Amino acid sequence: MSDAIKHECGIALIHLKKDLAYFKEKYGTSMFGINKMYLMMEKQHNRGQDGAGLACVKLNMKPGQRYISRVRSNGQQPIQDIFKKINKRVSQAEKEYPDLLENPHLFKEEVPFAGELLLGHLRYGTFGKNSIESVHPFLRQNNWMHRNLIVAGNFNLTNVNELFDTLVDLGQHPKEKADTITVMEKIGHFLDDAVAKIYKTLKKEGYNKADASPQIAERLNMKKVLRKASKNWDGGYTIAGLLGHGDSFVMRDPAGIRPAYYYDDDELLVVASERPAIQTVFDVPFEAVQELPPGHALLTKKSGALSIRKIQEPVERKACSFERIYFSRGGDAAIYKERKQLGRLLFPQIQKAIDNDLENTVFSFIPNTAETSFYGLLGAVQDNIVEALSESIKNEENLKNGKLKQLLSLRPRIEKIAIKDAKLRTFITEDASRDDLVAHVYDITYGIIKPSDNLVIVDDSIVRGTTLEKSILKMLDRLNPKKIIVVSSAPQIRYPDCYGIDMAKIQNFIAFRATLKLHEDRGTLDQALDKIYNGCRKSMNLSLDEVENHVKELYEPFTDEQISDKIATMLKGNSINSEVKVIFQTVDGLHQACPENLGDWYFSGDYPTPGGNRVVNRAFMNFYEGKSVRAY
Repeated sequence: MSDAIKHECGIALIHLKKDLAYFKEKYGTSMFGINKMYLMMEKQHNRGQDGAGLACVKLNMKPGQRYISRVRSNGQQPIQDIFKKINKRVSQAEKEYPDLLENPHLFKEEVPFAGELLLGHLRYGTFGKNSIESVHPFLRQNNWMHRNLIVAGNFNLTNVNELFDTLVDLGQHPKEKADTITVMEKIGHFLDDAVAKIYKTLKKEGYNKADASPQIAERLNMKKVLRKASKNWDGGYTIAGLLGHGDSFVMRDPAGIRPAYYYDDDELLVVASERPAIQTVFDVPFEAVQELPPGHALLTKKSGALSIRKIQEPVERKACSFERIYFSRGGDAAIYKERKQLGRLLFPQIQKAIDNDLENTVFSFIPNTAETSFYGLLGAVQDNIVEALSESIKNEENLKNGKLKQLLSLRPRIEKIAIKDAKLRTFITEDASRDDLVAHVYDITYGIIKPSDNLVIVDDSIVRGTTLEKSILKMLDRLNPKKIIVVSSAPQIRYPDCYGIDMAKIQNFIAFRATLKLHEDRGTLDQALDKIYNGCRKSMNLSLDEVENHVKELYEPFTDEQISDKIATMLKGNSINSEVKVIFQTVDGLHQACPENLGDWYFSGDYPTPGGNRVVNRAFMNFYEGKSVRAY
């Protein structure tokens, strides 16, 4: 993505169903769980660079022995940081006990994180400061094992204020008004309530306090706890949790906005935000990794017994399409095919823009994550050549005039035009003097573009257009092509996200700014802005279910192509000599390529939860009032 945006967090949960001695015997190490968690987190590193955390629960520890551990880091290399700390503890214990690594029982007693339940988290912050307190997992401690709660997730809730108020009404005093704290305290409240009720029943049955403890663990129904806790949540979420006595859970929002995959066998259960991480780390086939259904929770008892239960009634599936376009690793078999199809579907628009002149067109891509869509586009180009050749063969005249020979020699011209200088990128700061540095983030390949050439560049998406304007277009213009065609495999981003992606300010989107320019050209800007603002302001007094997205009205007078052409004009400015054309994927094309992931609210404005409509209206009000703040 030429405009880097922060996005969704990643989770990894491992529940070992056998003791450490089993894994030492079979796999040769008591660190099996720790090693696999390290790999799981590294394989999802793209999902979090602001921080990382790991929590562990050890089963069947004696009173007085530490059975819960947690480590977090917000350093520059957070994953490396937390596992260096763990390895340091192993080395320290090994000095005291030389046979530590050969004795699984001793290893478990002496080494933190040498347990059966592990919960890892990778943070990509979308709200709040990047302090260590913001890094998951979060821990709610209690002397009763079953009331110890560890939570980590990939989520944003749109109605945190209302949920916070309900906690206050319950008599709680939350330490912070944030969705992470609110979620944990909501679950914690109903967990406490469930434990108290079970104990009351056990007391009537004649159990003393000590004997009641294992019975509470056995009878605890986390399905009811999670159902009550999440009753009024509005947002996208995949939330994982561990309980002190050994149960675990992973729950997903009713629209399936945030992803969750799992693999289960007789040795272990593993859950992650991405399927390829599980496939690679545990060497299992695609079909062995299942997707957690929307609105459901994966519930695991201490014994490892697994069940999947409906927590909230599923609604129309609106899984995030950005997962398929950009965020998830392209190694997923389904995602790879979808990204190729996204590229393939762009060819008709490109063919029109180059006037079907393949001979004088060079194809390339920026950045590397756009490569798969680029391959799909090339497949469509090659199919077009074959189709033209087939038609030409039917005409005997082409054998005489040399057209057939010309078609046989035609190949797509594919070149590596831009190479990113990663070292330079890390040096650039956020001060006012950075523009000249940004313009040199990419190196270009000289000597392969002619003045008669069209240069087609495929990108994942165009969000703000800043990098295109300040760096990429200026760089490409030095090659002196006739026309630069920037192609986005994603549709125009018009609306903010409120479910986990860091796209909160509507005025940042180049599609939004281009539409304002179009209204300005027509003389309708003030009228349109005032009308939408009044509608948004009135919506703030409505109940959540009554709120509509008033910002859609801004785009209604214009076609997609008109907005794209205005974006091209804005990006070209006065400093670019080449003609500039911008092409976006259509929303219909997106749905055709990714039929199972129809979450497209950032493109269409069709939010999957009522809270989304409130957020987009608030985002517009912030813009109108000149406030550069988040809408949630």
